[in-house]
Amino acid sequence: MTTVDLPPASVWPPDLSAYCFEVPHSDRSLLFESGKGIRLTDAAGRSFLDAMSGVFVTCFGYDCEPIMQAVTDQLRTLPFNPPLHGTNRAALELARGLVELAPPGITAAKLVNGGSESVEAAVRLARLYHRAHGNPDRVKVLSYYHGYHGATFGSLSLTGRPDVARFGPGLPGVVHVWPPDCLETFWDVSPERSGALAAAMIERTIEAEGPESVAALVMEPVIHLRGMAIPPADYLARVREVCDRHGVLLVFDEIVTGFGRTGQPFAAQTFGVTPDILCVGKGISGGFAPLAAVLMADRLAEVLREAGGPPSFAPSHTYAANPMSAAAGLAAVTLFRQDGYLDRIRALAGHLEPRLRGVVGGRGTVRALGLLYGVKLAGGDGVGDQVAAACQRRGLILRGQDDWVVLAPAFVTTTGEADQILALLGEALDEVCGDGR
Repeated sequence: MTTVDLPPASVWPPDLSAYCFEVPHSDRSLLFESGKGIRLTDAAGRSFLDAMSGVFVTCFGYDCEPIMQAVTDQLRTLPFNPPLHGTNRAALELARGLVELAPPGITAAKLVNGGSESVEAAVRLARLYHRAHGNPDRVKVLSYYHGYHGATFGSLSLTGRPDVARFGPGLPGVVHVWPPDCLETFWDVSPERSGALAAAMIERTIEAEGPESVAALVMEPVIHLRGMAIPPADYLARVREVCDRHGVLLVFDEIVTGFGRTGQPFAAQTFGVTPDILCVGKGISGGFAPLAAVLMADRLAEVLREAGGPPSFAPSHTYAANPMSAAAGLAAVTLFRQDGYLDRIRALAGHLEPRLRGVVGGRGTVRALGLLYGVKLAGGDGVGDQVAAACQRRGLILRGQDDWVVLAPAFVTTTGEADQILALLGEALDEVCGDGR
Protein backbone atom coordinates (compact mmCIF):
# COMPACT_ATOMS: atom_id res chain seq x y z
CA MET A 1 0.00 0.00 0.00
CA THR A 2 1.34 3.43 -1.00
CA THR A 3 0.98 6.24 1.53
CA VAL A 4 2.52 9.62 2.28
CA ASP A 5 3.44 10.78 5.76
CA LEU A 6 1.28 13.21 7.68
CA PRO A 7 2.68 16.77 7.74
CA PRO A 8 4.64 17.95 10.76
CA ALA A 9 2.79 20.35 13.05
CA SER A 10 5.09 23.19 12.00
CA VAL A 11 3.89 23.12 8.38
CA TRP A 12 0.89 25.35 9.15
CA PRO A 13 2.21 28.51 10.84
CA PRO A 14 -0.30 29.23 13.62
CA ASP A 15 0.24 32.95 13.34
CA LEU A 16 -0.94 32.85 9.70
CA SER A 17 -3.47 30.01 9.48
CA ALA A 18 -5.54 31.50 12.28
CA TYR A 19 -6.42 34.40 9.99
CA CYS A 20 -7.41 32.41 6.90
CA PHE A 21 -10.84 30.87 6.35
CA GLU A 22 -10.24 30.05 2.70
CA VAL A 23 -10.50 26.32 3.47
CA PRO A 24 -11.59 24.45 6.61
CA HIS A 25 -8.32 23.72 8.37
CA SER A 26 -8.15 20.03 9.27
CA ASP A 27 -5.64 17.21 9.34
CA ARG A 28 -6.30 16.78 5.60
CA SER A 29 -5.65 20.41 4.65
CA LEU A 30 -2.55 20.90 2.53
CA LEU A 31 -0.22 23.90 2.36
CA PHE A 32 0.88 23.89 -1.27
CA GLU A 33 4.26 25.32 -2.23
CA SER A 34 4.81 24.54 -5.91
CA GLY A 35 3.45 22.83 -8.98
CA LYS A 36 4.91 21.39 -12.16
CA GLY A 37 3.03 19.52 -14.86
CA ILE A 38 0.21 17.75 -13.03
CA ARG A 39 2.18 17.35 -9.78
CA LEU A 40 1.95 19.50 -6.67
CA THR A 41 4.40 19.73 -3.79
CA ASP A 42 3.34 20.75 -0.31
CA ALA A 43 5.26 22.49 2.48
CA ALA A 44 6.30 19.12 3.93
CA GLY A 45 7.93 18.17 0.62
CA ARG A 46 5.33 15.58 -0.33
CA SER A 47 4.37 15.12 -3.98
CA PHE A 48 0.77 14.75 -5.17
CA LEU A 49 -0.68 13.75 -8.53
CA ASP A 50 -3.54 16.11 -9.31
CA ALA A 51 -6.34 14.17 -11.00
CA MET A 52 -8.77 17.10 -10.67
CA SER A 53 -6.91 19.82 -12.60
CA GLY A 54 -7.11 21.88 -9.42
CA VAL A 55 -10.87 21.99 -9.68
CA PHE A 56 -11.43 21.64 -13.47
CA VAL A 57 -9.07 24.59 -14.00
CA THR A 58 -5.40 23.73 -14.69
CA CYS A 59 -6.05 22.08 -18.05
CA PHE A 60 -2.51 22.72 -19.28
CA GLY A 61 -0.74 21.86 -16.04
CA TYR A 62 0.88 24.11 -13.46
CA ASP A 63 3.79 25.37 -15.55
CA CYS A 64 2.40 26.09 -19.02
CA GLU A 65 5.08 28.27 -20.59
CA PRO A 66 2.98 30.03 -23.29
CA ILE A 67 0.42 31.21 -20.73
CA MET A 68 3.07 32.24 -18.20
CA GLN A 69 4.88 34.20 -20.91
CA ALA A 70 1.69 35.96 -22.00
CA VAL A 71 0.91 37.01 -18.42
CA THR A 72 4.51 38.18 -17.87
CA ASP A 73 4.46 40.25 -21.08
CA GLN A 74 1.14 41.82 -20.14
CA LEU A 75 2.38 42.62 -16.62
CA ARG A 76 5.29 44.55 -18.10
CA THR A 77 3.07 46.37 -20.62
CA LEU A 78 -0.30 47.13 -19.04
CA PRO A 79 -1.32 45.44 -15.78
CA PHE A 80 -4.59 47.38 -15.45
CA ASN A 81 -6.68 49.85 -17.39
CA PRO A 82 -9.34 52.33 -16.21
CA PRO A 83 -12.50 50.24 -16.78
CA LEU A 84 -14.82 53.25 -16.92
CA HIS A 85 -12.87 54.75 -19.79
CA GLY A 86 -11.91 51.86 -22.04
CA THR A 87 -10.63 48.33 -22.32
CA ASN A 88 -7.56 46.52 -23.63
CA ARG A 89 -6.56 44.60 -26.73
CA ALA A 90 -6.25 41.23 -24.96
CA ALA A 91 -9.86 41.46 -23.76
CA LEU A 92 -11.16 42.23 -27.25
CA GLU A 93 -9.18 39.44 -28.84
CA LEU A 94 -10.24 36.98 -26.14
CA ALA A 95 -13.92 37.79 -26.67
CA ARG A 96 -13.52 37.07 -30.38
CA GLY A 97 -11.66 33.82 -29.66
CA LEU A 98 -14.39 32.63 -27.30
CA VAL A 99 -17.11 33.33 -29.85
CA GLU A 100 -15.18 31.42 -32.49
CA LEU A 101 -14.96 28.41 -30.15
CA ALA A 102 -18.66 28.52 -29.30
CA PRO A 103 -21.44 26.84 -31.31
CA PRO A 104 -23.00 28.75 -34.24
CA GLY A 105 -25.48 31.35 -33.09
CA ILE A 106 -23.33 32.57 -30.18
CA THR A 107 -22.03 35.94 -31.32
CA ALA A 108 -20.81 37.98 -28.34
CA ALA A 109 -19.05 37.67 -24.98
CA LYS A 110 -18.88 39.59 -21.73
CA LEU A 111 -15.82 38.95 -19.58
CA VAL A 112 -16.23 38.62 -15.82
CA ASN A 113 -14.09 37.44 -12.90
CA GLY A 114 -15.45 34.02 -11.93
CA GLY A 115 -18.13 31.40 -12.47
CA SER A 116 -20.54 32.71 -9.84
CA GLU A 117 -20.41 36.15 -11.39
CA SER A 118 -20.99 34.63 -14.83
CA VAL A 119 -24.18 32.92 -13.66
CA GLU A 120 -25.48 36.08 -12.01
CA ALA A 121 -24.70 38.09 -15.14
CA ALA A 122 -26.66 35.55 -17.20
CA VAL A 123 -29.71 36.04 -14.96
CA ARG A 124 -29.42 39.82 -15.26
CA LEU A 125 -29.08 39.54 -19.01
CA ALA A 126 -32.14 37.28 -19.29
CA ARG A 127 -34.29 39.70 -17.31
CA LEU A 128 -32.96 42.67 -19.29
CA TYR A 129 -33.78 40.87 -22.55
CA HIS A 130 -37.40 40.26 -21.57
CA ARG A 131 -37.83 43.81 -20.28
CA ALA A 132 -36.51 45.17 -23.57
CA HIS A 133 -39.11 43.06 -25.39
CA GLY A 134 -41.99 44.38 -23.32
CA ASN A 135 -42.16 41.57 -20.78
CA PRO A 136 -40.87 43.05 -17.50
CA ASP A 137 -42.76 40.45 -15.45
CA ARG A 138 -40.58 37.63 -16.79
CA VAL A 139 -38.23 37.49 -13.81
CA LYS A 140 -38.44 33.92 -12.47
CA VAL A 141 -35.52 31.59 -13.02
CA LEU A 142 -35.71 27.80 -13.02
CA SER A 143 -32.74 25.68 -11.94
CA TYR A 144 -32.07 22.14 -10.75
CA TYR A 145 -32.49 20.59 -7.39
CA HIS A 146 -29.02 19.25 -6.55
CA GLY A 147 -27.35 21.48 -9.11
CA TYR A 148 -24.58 23.91 -8.26
CA HIS A 149 -24.05 27.38 -9.71
CA GLY A 150 -21.67 29.24 -7.43
CA ALA A 151 -20.99 30.72 -4.01
CA THR A 152 -22.19 34.33 -4.28
CA PHE A 153 -25.67 34.94 -2.92
CA GLY A 154 -27.43 35.11 -6.27
CA SER A 155 -25.72 32.05 -7.74
CA LEU A 156 -26.15 30.22 -4.43
CA SER A 157 -29.88 30.90 -4.66
CA LEU A 158 -29.95 28.95 -7.91
CA THR A 159 -28.10 26.08 -6.23
CA GLY A 160 -30.82 23.65 -5.24
CA ARG A 161 -29.02 21.83 -2.45
CA PRO A 162 -30.23 21.56 1.15
CA ASP A 163 -26.80 22.44 2.54
CA VAL A 164 -27.19 26.08 1.41
CA ALA A 165 -30.20 26.59 3.69
CA ARG A 166 -27.86 27.67 6.51
CA PHE A 167 -27.55 31.05 4.79
CA GLY A 168 -31.28 31.69 5.05
CA PRO A 169 -33.78 32.38 2.27
CA GLY A 170 -32.36 32.86 -1.19
CA LEU A 171 -33.33 35.40 -3.81
CA PRO A 172 -37.03 35.50 -4.68
CA GLY A 173 -38.15 34.19 -8.04
CA VAL A 174 -36.03 31.01 -8.13
CA VAL A 175 -37.97 27.80 -8.83
CA HIS A 176 -36.26 24.40 -8.69
CA VAL A 177 -36.97 21.45 -10.99
CA TRP A 178 -35.84 17.81 -10.99
CA PRO A 179 -33.15 16.59 -13.42
CA PRO A 180 -33.25 13.10 -14.98
CA ASP A 181 -30.61 11.66 -12.64
CA CYS A 182 -32.69 12.49 -9.57
CA LEU A 183 -35.75 10.85 -11.09
CA GLU A 184 -33.71 7.71 -11.67
CA THR A 185 -32.21 7.70 -8.17
CA PHE A 186 -35.11 8.80 -6.00
CA TRP A 187 -38.08 7.33 -7.89
CA ASP A 188 -36.57 4.41 -9.82
CA VAL A 189 -37.47 5.92 -13.18
CA SER A 190 -35.63 4.04 -15.92
CA PRO A 191 -32.88 5.85 -17.84
CA GLU A 192 -34.91 5.29 -21.01
CA ARG A 193 -37.83 7.30 -19.55
CA SER A 194 -36.11 9.80 -17.28
CA GLY A 195 -35.20 12.35 -19.95
CA ALA A 196 -38.68 12.60 -21.42
CA LEU A 197 -40.28 12.72 -17.97
CA ALA A 198 -37.86 15.35 -16.60
CA ALA A 199 -38.42 17.57 -19.68
CA ALA A 200 -42.19 17.18 -19.30
CA MET A 201 -41.96 18.14 -15.63
CA ILE A 202 -40.04 21.30 -16.58
CA GLU A 203 -42.81 22.19 -19.00
CA ARG A 204 -45.49 21.55 -16.37
CA THR A 205 -43.55 23.76 -13.94
CA ILE A 206 -43.35 26.61 -16.46
CA GLU A 207 -47.09 26.30 -17.08
CA ALA A 208 -47.86 26.19 -13.36
CA GLU A 209 -45.73 29.29 -12.64
CA GLY A 210 -47.13 31.06 -15.71
CA PRO A 211 -44.90 31.31 -18.81
CA GLU A 212 -45.35 35.09 -18.77
CA SER A 213 -43.43 35.14 -15.45
CA VAL A 214 -40.47 32.90 -16.35
CA ALA A 215 -37.28 34.46 -17.73
CA ALA A 216 -34.84 31.58 -17.99
CA LEU A 217 -33.88 28.02 -17.18
CA VAL A 218 -30.30 27.69 -15.88
CA MET A 219 -28.83 24.18 -15.98
CA GLU A 220 -25.59 22.23 -15.97
CA PRO A 221 -25.44 19.94 -19.00
CA VAL A 222 -23.56 17.47 -16.77
CA ILE A 223 -24.31 17.77 -13.05
CA HIS A 224 -21.07 17.82 -11.10
CA LEU A 225 -22.44 17.37 -7.58
CA ARG A 226 -24.48 14.37 -8.64
CA GLY A 227 -21.24 12.54 -9.42
CA MET A 228 -21.06 13.79 -13.03
CA ALA A 229 -24.62 12.86 -13.95
CA ILE A 230 -24.79 12.68 -17.76
CA PRO A 231 -28.25 13.33 -19.25
CA PRO A 232 -30.06 10.90 -21.57
CA ALA A 233 -29.26 11.43 -25.23
CA ASP A 234 -32.47 13.27 -26.18
CA TYR A 235 -33.02 15.21 -22.97
CA LEU A 236 -31.34 18.54 -23.73
CA ALA A 237 -33.01 18.71 -27.15
CA ARG A 238 -36.39 18.21 -25.46
CA VAL A 239 -35.59 20.97 -22.97
CA ARG A 240 -34.61 23.30 -25.83
CA GLU A 241 -38.00 22.68 -27.44
CA VAL A 242 -39.84 23.34 -24.17
CA CYS A 243 -38.01 26.64 -23.65
CA ASP A 244 -38.68 27.74 -27.24
CA ARG A 245 -42.35 26.84 -26.93
CA HIS A 246 -42.79 29.10 -23.90
CA GLY A 247 -40.37 31.92 -24.72
CA VAL A 248 -37.98 30.97 -21.90
CA LEU A 249 -34.25 31.56 -22.37
CA LEU A 250 -32.02 28.50 -21.98
CA VAL A 251 -28.78 29.03 -20.06
CA PHE A 252 -26.05 26.39 -19.92
CA ASP A 253 -23.72 26.59 -16.93
CA GLU A 254 -20.61 25.19 -18.64
CA ILE A 255 -18.15 26.33 -16.02
CA VAL A 256 -17.16 22.70 -15.43
CA THR A 257 -17.89 21.23 -18.87
CA GLY A 258 -16.34 23.92 -21.07
CA PHE A 259 -13.06 24.12 -22.96
CA GLY A 260 -12.71 20.57 -24.20
CA ARG A 261 -13.71 18.63 -21.09
CA THR A 262 -16.43 16.72 -22.95
CA GLY A 263 -14.36 16.12 -26.10
CA GLN A 264 -15.73 19.21 -27.86
CA PRO A 265 -15.10 22.88 -27.06
CA PHE A 266 -18.35 22.94 -25.08
CA ALA A 267 -20.95 20.42 -23.99
CA ALA A 268 -23.38 22.34 -26.20
CA GLN A 269 -21.53 20.91 -29.21
CA THR A 270 -21.21 17.48 -27.61
CA PHE A 271 -24.99 17.23 -27.17
CA GLY A 272 -25.87 19.19 -30.29
CA VAL A 273 -27.97 21.76 -28.43
CA THR A 274 -27.21 25.48 -28.47
CA PRO A 275 -28.44 27.55 -25.51
CA ASP A 276 -29.19 31.25 -25.59
CA ILE A 277 -26.48 31.94 -23.00
CA LEU A 278 -23.32 30.03 -22.10
CA CYS A 279 -21.66 30.62 -18.73
CA VAL A 280 -18.00 29.64 -18.92
CA GLY A 281 -15.05 29.77 -16.54
CA LYS A 282 -12.51 27.58 -14.73
CA GLY A 283 -10.41 26.26 -17.63
CA ILE A 284 -10.82 29.50 -19.57
CA SER A 285 -7.47 30.81 -18.25
CA GLY A 286 -5.79 27.51 -17.47
CA GLY A 287 -5.77 28.56 -13.81
CA PHE A 288 -3.29 31.38 -14.33
CA ALA A 289 -5.76 34.20 -13.50
CA PRO A 290 -9.32 34.63 -12.22
CA LEU A 291 -11.53 34.74 -15.32
CA ALA A 292 -14.95 33.74 -16.63
CA ALA A 293 -17.33 34.89 -19.34
CA VAL A 294 -20.92 35.05 -20.48
CA LEU A 295 -21.38 34.06 -24.13
CA MET A 296 -24.66 35.03 -25.73
CA ALA A 297 -26.78 34.56 -28.82
CA ASP A 298 -27.13 37.47 -31.19
CA ARG A 299 -30.67 38.36 -30.09
CA LEU A 300 -29.38 39.01 -26.57
CA ALA A 301 -26.31 40.86 -27.79
CA GLU A 302 -28.62 43.07 -29.87
CA VAL A 303 -30.43 44.17 -26.72
CA LEU A 304 -27.16 45.43 -25.27
CA ARG A 305 -26.24 47.17 -28.52
CA GLU A 306 -29.60 48.93 -28.75
CA ALA A 307 -29.48 49.91 -25.08
CA GLY A 308 -26.10 51.56 -25.42
CA GLY A 309 -23.59 48.79 -24.89
CA PRO A 310 -21.82 47.97 -21.62
CA PRO A 311 -23.33 50.85 -19.60
CA SER A 312 -26.76 49.24 -20.08
CA PHE A 313 -25.48 46.14 -18.30
CA ALA A 314 -24.11 48.05 -15.30
CA PRO A 315 -23.21 47.56 -12.57
CA SER A 316 -20.08 45.80 -13.68
CA HIS A 317 -16.95 44.93 -11.73
CA THR A 318 -13.63 46.69 -11.33
CA TYR A 319 -11.55 43.71 -12.45
CA ALA A 320 -13.80 42.52 -15.28
CA ALA A 321 -11.82 42.25 -18.53
CA ASN A 322 -8.65 42.97 -16.57
CA PRO A 323 -5.62 42.95 -18.92
CA MET A 324 -3.75 40.31 -16.90
CA SER A 325 -6.66 37.90 -16.79
CA ALA A 326 -7.54 38.56 -20.41
CA ALA A 327 -3.94 37.86 -21.47
CA ALA A 328 -4.02 34.52 -19.64
CA GLY A 329 -7.36 33.66 -21.20
CA LEU A 330 -6.28 34.64 -24.68
CA ALA A 331 -3.14 32.52 -24.41
CA ALA A 332 -5.12 29.54 -23.08
CA VAL A 333 -7.81 29.78 -25.77
CA THR A 334 -5.17 30.22 -28.48
CA LEU A 335 -3.26 27.20 -27.20
CA PHE A 336 -6.44 25.13 -27.09
CA ARG A 337 -7.42 26.10 -30.63
CA GLN A 338 -4.02 25.75 -32.29
CA ASP A 339 -2.21 22.85 -30.61
CA GLY A 340 -4.52 19.94 -31.35
CA TYR A 341 -5.83 19.62 -27.82
CA LEU A 342 -9.15 18.12 -28.85
CA ASP A 343 -7.27 15.21 -30.41
CA ARG A 344 -5.11 14.89 -27.29
CA ILE A 345 -8.19 14.94 -25.07
CA ARG A 346 -9.90 12.22 -27.08
CA ALA A 347 -6.77 10.06 -27.14
CA LEU A 348 -6.25 10.38 -23.38
CA ALA A 349 -9.95 9.69 -22.76
CA GLY A 350 -9.70 6.59 -24.94
CA HIS A 351 -6.81 5.38 -22.78
CA LEU A 352 -8.38 6.24 -19.43
CA GLU A 353 -12.01 5.22 -19.69
CA PRO A 354 -11.69 1.44 -20.20
CA ARG A 355 -8.94 1.21 -17.59
CA LEU A 356 -11.00 3.20 -15.08
CA ARG A 357 -13.92 0.84 -15.60
CA GLY A 358 -11.60 -2.07 -14.96
CA VAL A 359 -10.24 -0.54 -11.75
CA VAL A 360 -13.72 0.26 -10.41
CA GLY A 361 -15.17 -3.12 -11.37
CA GLY A 362 -18.28 -4.01 -9.40
CA ARG A 363 -17.68 -1.36 -6.74
CA GLY A 364 -19.45 1.39 -8.60
CA THR A 365 -20.78 2.79 -11.87
CA VAL A 366 -18.50 4.87 -14.09
CA ARG A 367 -19.87 7.94 -15.84
CA ALA A 368 -17.51 9.15 -18.55
CA LEU A 369 -17.68 12.01 -21.02
CA GLY A 370 -14.40 13.16 -22.53
CA LEU A 371 -12.07 13.87 -19.61
CA LEU A 372 -14.88 14.15 -17.07
CA TYR A 373 -15.31 11.08 -14.89
CA GLY A 374 -17.74 10.35 -12.12
CA VAL A 375 -17.81 7.10 -10.17
CA LYS A 376 -21.07 6.38 -8.36
CA LEU A 377 -19.97 4.06 -5.57
CA ALA A 378 -21.82 1.29 -3.83
CA GLY A 379 -21.83 1.70 -0.05
CA GLY A 380 -24.02 4.74 0.59
CA ASP A 381 -23.38 8.32 1.65
CA GLY A 382 -19.93 9.03 3.02
CA VAL A 383 -18.05 6.45 0.98
CA GLY A 384 -16.99 9.09 -1.56
CA ASP A 385 -15.25 11.16 1.09
CA GLN A 386 -13.57 8.04 2.48
CA VAL A 387 -12.18 7.11 -0.93
CA ALA A 388 -10.95 10.68 -1.53
CA ALA A 389 -9.19 10.65 1.85
CA ALA A 390 -7.59 7.28 1.08
CA CYS A 391 -6.40 8.68 -2.26
CA GLN A 392 -4.92 11.77 -0.61
CA ARG A 393 -2.97 9.60 1.84
CA ARG A 394 -1.43 7.95 -1.22
CA GLY A 395 -0.54 11.23 -2.89
CA LEU A 396 -3.52 11.49 -5.26
CA ILE A 397 -5.91 14.43 -5.39
CA LEU A 398 -9.50 13.95 -6.56
CA ARG A 399 -12.90 14.95 -5.25
CA GLY A 400 -15.17 12.69 -3.22
CA GLN A 401 -18.49 13.42 -1.58
CA ASP A 402 -21.67 11.55 -0.66
CA ASP A 403 -21.52 8.31 -2.68
CA TRP A 404 -19.29 9.44 -5.54
CA VAL A 405 -15.83 10.52 -6.59
CA VAL A 406 -14.94 12.59 -9.65
CA LEU A 407 -11.79 12.96 -11.72
CA ALA A 408 -10.89 15.54 -14.35
CA PRO A 409 -7.25 15.05 -15.42
CA ALA A 410 -5.35 17.86 -17.12
CA PHE A 411 -5.12 17.73 -20.90
CA VAL A 412 -1.33 17.37 -20.62
CA THR A 413 -1.51 14.20 -18.52
CA THR A 414 0.65 11.46 -20.00
CA THR A 415 -0.55 7.88 -20.32
CA GLY A 416 2.05 6.92 -17.72
CA GLU A 417 0.66 9.47 -15.27
CA ALA A 418 -2.86 8.31 -16.06
CA ASP A 419 -1.86 4.75 -15.18
CA GLN A 420 -0.35 5.98 -11.89
CA ILE A 421 -3.60 7.80 -11.07
CA LEU A 422 -5.60 4.64 -11.69
CA ALA A 423 -3.21 2.49 -9.65
CA LEU A 424 -3.52 4.78 -6.63
CA LEU A 425 -7.29 4.99 -7.01
CA GLY A 426 -7.42 1.20 -7.16
CA GLU A 427 -5.48 0.94 -3.88
CA ALA A 428 -7.86 3.41 -2.24
CA LEU A 429 -10.91 1.49 -3.46
CA ASP A 430 -9.41 -1.74 -2.17
CA GLU A 431 -8.97 -0.14 1.26
CA VAL A 432 -12.43 1.41 1.51
CA CYS A 433 -14.65 -0.82 -0.62
CA GLY A 434 -12.82 -4.12 -0.67
CA ASP A 435 -11.86 -6.08 -3.76
CA GLY A 436 -14.87 -5.84 -6.02
CA ARG A 437 -13.25 -6.99 -9.24
